[in-house]
Amino acid sequence: MMIAIPDVLDAATLAQVRGIIDPAPWIDGNATSGHQSALAKRNLQLAEGSDAARAAGNIILDALGRNPLFIAAALPLKVYPPLFNSYGDGQGFDTHVDSAVRILSGSDFRIRSDLSATLFLEEPDAYDGGELTIEGTFGTQQVKLPAGHMIVYPASSLHHVTPVTRGRRIASFFWIQSMVRSEADRSALFALDSSVQALGATLGQDNADVIRLTGVYHNLLRRWAEM
Repeated sequence: MMIAIPDVLDAATLAQVRGIIDPAPWIDGNATSGHQSALAKRNLQLAEGSDAARAAGNIILDALGRNPLFIAAALPLKVYPPLFNSYGDGQGFDTHVDSAVRILSGSDFRIRSDLSATLFLEEPDAYDGGELTIEGTFGTQQVKLPAGHMIVYPASSLHHVTPVTRGRRIASFFWIQSMVRSEADRSALFALDSSVQALGATLGQDNADVIRLTGVYHNLLRRWAEM
């Protein structure tokens, strides 16, 4: 399941994040690459664990915790501390797949990367190229969202970032370990939850069928969740 999540950051919060990361030192993006990615990646990145990355990342984590669509779609158990990258003229990231397990350097924090996320931090008309291109069951999707919007997609997907030919593409990226490992089960739960919410808005949350379907949702989540 691939889902766009609008307005993760509002204009004021986006400006706050950019005010932190823009003046910070940027390094070669291959600082966090595995062997395969190092052959494909051409970009810059904030140093993982730097003061700027931690401060801006905490703002994003707080915003995610308040976003009901993200929570419903990802059912997050763990979120890797957000990283930040920048693609300038001629820079891109060739086709690759994200590592199955991500380990935070210098700590015992690790996650299984069920989902990948890209949070766009630059307006799409400020740069040419830089589309996140994701290969899926139903073909290839190119994604270039407004600043503050985010795309979440299976971390197992082949994907790439097309070369930037004008301006600078700035984004945050990170991974999520879901409480529900199976992509098919997550998709079914999200569809059920969306339907229950829509019915509740129409019929009322105290409607007997809405209550019954809410129980079905929670019983399935109880069966499939790993904690």
